Amino acid sequence: MYMLLENHTSSILHLKRSPGIRSWSLFVDSLGWKLFYIAGCLFVAAQNLEEWEEAVFDKDKGKVFLKTFNLYKKILTLSKAGHEQVVASLHEIRDVNVEEEKVRYFGKGYLVVLRFVTGFSHPLTQGAVMGCRSDVEAVAKLITRFLELNKVENHQDLSQSSETDASDADEPKDEYEQ
Repeated sequence: MYMLLENHTSSILHLKRSPGIRSWSLFVDSLGWKLFYIAGCLFVAAQNLEEWEEAVFDKDKGKVFLKTFNLYKKILTLSKAGHEQVVASLHEIRDVNVEEEKVRYFGKGYLVVLRFVTGFSHPLTQGAVMGCRSDVEAVAKLITRFLELNKVENHQDLSQSSETDASDADEPKDEYEQ
């Protein structure tokens, strides 16, 4: 019906129209699609969100704890599956390096890599950081100083050089050297 008659007197004519079923279905349908689009955008955003990462170097326990938390995995599984943890001994870390990693479409990124005595390497973070290499190098130097890896290298260098000096003294001199 086009308009409904609400009131009709000799002095007043009141006609009324309200949205029909077609209008309400379009509204609900449109609202549903908008909610679907928003949910899809939130899903893609959560999927591409970087992980929360934490590194704890504990000298008292002699261990390093590398923890990651992924919101996307947490939402999908509704459990603790979004949490991952790597535990390693501090005494097994022999070096801390900064490595360059190619980041698709953006160029170069940098990350800190822990090198272990066993030959195994593990990145401090899962993804490379774009931008200043000096920031990443500062973190690597901080870890190196904390773990006193510079002192270990210097001590090994001194012990190796004194061993070679002592072994040179034990070797017989060649007749032709003067």
